[in-house]
Amino acid sequence: MTDRPDHPKQPDHEVAIIGGGFSGIGAAILLDRAGFDDYLMIEEGDGVGGAWHWNTYPGVAVDIPSFSYQFSFEQMTDWSRVYAPGEELKAYAEHCVDKYDVRRRTRLGTRVVSAEFDDDGELWRLGTAGGEQITARHVVVATGVLTQPKKPEIEGIGDFAGAVMHTARWDHDVDLRGKRVAIIGTGASAVQTIPSIAPEVAHLTVFQRTPIWCLPKLDAPLPLPARLAMRVPGARRATRLVSQTFVELTFPIAAHFHDLLPVAGVGERIGHGHLRRAVKDPEVRAKLTPSYALGCKRPSFSNDYLQTFNRSDVHLETTPIERVTPTGVVTTDGVEHDVDVLILATGFKVFEKGNMPAFGVAGTGGADLEDWWGRHRFQAYQGVSVPGFPNFFAILGPYGYNGSSYFNLIETQMAHIVRCLKQARRVGATRVEVTPEANTRYFERMLGRRRHQVFFQPSCSTANSYYFDANGDVPFRASPTLETMWTSSRFDLDDYAFASRSVTTA
Repeated sequence: MTDRPDHPKQPDHEVAIIGGGFSGIGAAILLDRAGFDDYLMIEEGDGVGGAWHWNTYPGVAVDIPSFSYQFSFEQMTDWSRVYAPGEELKAYAEHCVDKYDVRRRTRLGTRVVSAEFDDDGELWRLGTAGGEQITARHVVVATGVLTQPKKPEIEGIGDFAGAVMHTARWDHDVDLRGKRVAIIGTGASAVQTIPSIAPEVAHLTVFQRTPIWCLPKLDAPLPLPARLAMRVPGARRATRLVSQTFVELTFPIAAHFHDLLPVAGVGERIGHGHLRRAVKDPEVRAKLTPSYALGCKRPSFSNDYLQTFNRSDVHLETTPIERVTPTGVVTTDGVEHDVDVLILATGFKVFEKGNMPAFGVAGTGGADLEDWWGRHRFQAYQGVSVPGFPNFFAILGPYGYNGSSYFNLIETQMAHIVRCLKQARRVGATRVEVTPEANTRYFERMLGRRRHQVFFQPSCSTANSYYFDANGDVPFRASPTLETMWTSSRFDLDDYAFASRSVTTA
């Protein structure tokens, strides 16, 4: 069919989903269930699963109960543990793409490097690293933010003669047995890696900048009788309700209503007690004690991380690193720690340039999304849409995630996106764009709630948390989970403008 000047061009696909992790998989399934079956899921890696495809370090596991870390419409009854290991999450991703027929509409090994909105055609043009162009009427960005490993800016790190690897890109060809190993960082991945590798290395040096809150992990194997019991009507729902309540109390409530509900204080007392029982040496225990409130940065749950520092072959080093030499790590007190293998548990780029998303986005009139956020601060209407970027939706945009189960975020945001797409189809619109007024109203509502959040308490200034962006904002959705679910499925559709060359409605 030849495009006429008064009609939008026909794209390759109605929807392009960028990212093949659980966000992309969930987006694909929920689009299909809503009647939008002409989609293409584009994934840079050679397999699906996102974080669970890339992260294969020793001890990798989910950090909330498995009963919550799954789609509400596809609940498993065969998790091996309350907190499932990474390989089971990877298998769950593969299961979902096969069961819901996502695989045949997935393109692996394809990295999107640019996205440009075609105002004339009212579609998006996606450029790939291979030089191909893919067009789509709508784009759903499902790349997440914890995707690009962040290497520390330490002098000499490129000169280290031994093996260097980031936890997010674990090199399984490196044999740690009998080696002197150093790990930089004590965040969530380090908490899982450290106790897993300590028994096999000759010596482990842990370089800590800021201690992490570590709480007891209510983990246990799920034997066959327990898994069979999950199949009893009502048992699965009850288990998920308990799990969801636990997750809600440990972050959304504790973080966003810090000054209203004393949940964080209870958690801190539990954390201090856990630390006292786990670590024998009072000096080491003091170094592992956080000086900031629970919730300022991502806490962790472990029953063996703290105990690892009782080992004679594990050393906790809190003196800042000055430089790396070909044979070790030198701290600012002049001491050189001899190292054979250097592990970087230094997290990911989050609110840094080139990461949200990790490719250039040009909206109406060529407006650059990164520049827009640089001028206006990170913001998006319910974490989904930004004015000036039509037909462009995000799963994990600013002020979208409230800290609950990531799967709840996916389903909540897709309820929002599907409402927009259904309305566009209903009125014959080929252009969907959030209004500046609606976006501003939402942004101001989020800022107005920050006085209740833990992030803006004085003690958080010492947390070194990746939650904070360059403006000192924390772009979490300051809402309990039930509110996110309610508003995402009931927002006023007039908050969007729906238009086409022949049809305009607002």
